[in-house]
Amino acid sequence: MKLLNGLRAAVRWMCLALMAALILTPLAQIVMRGIFNVPMAGAEELARYFLITLTFIGASYVTQQGGQIRMEEMQAAIPPHPRWLLQLGIEVSGVAMFGILLVAGCITIANNLNNQTATLEMPFWLFMAPLVVGSLLLVIETAAMFAHTWKRRRPEEKQTVLS
Repeated sequence: MKLLNGLRAAVRWMCLALMAALILTPLAQIVMRGIFNVPMAGAEELARYFLITLTFIGASYVTQQGGQIRMEEMQAAIPPHPRWLLQLGIEVSGVAMFGILLVAGCITIANNLNNQTATLEMPFWLFMAPLVVGSLLLVIETAAMFAHTWKRRRPEEKQTVLS
């Protein structure tokens, strides 16, 4: 559990750094183009990369915080035991889906090791790494949610998080 909490803290800090990079990259492009009349080559691709990375890495944090769409109002209409089984099924399905994404990302990277992106000439493995890391983090968080729900032996109550 201590390792998982450390991983979650690292994910939060990484998301903050990625958010800052996502904001500062277009700002630097505006300053370079507007003040110095020298556009930053590849700034759009770099900002897009930061957005993709933030999305994939941050998804596990959103999952852990209960921010994913859960259709809680519909679940509330189901009696407790079937709702518990439904939640377990949803979490098992999530682990399977994110596991498939993880394997697909690894296979894609393995098949494109010599390729690179067009503008920044970034190695393809680096460009696809957020998918693999994010999928792995989602597998871990969803499996942790499954273990928590299984251990409780009852369904999670409504916990909509609006942040």
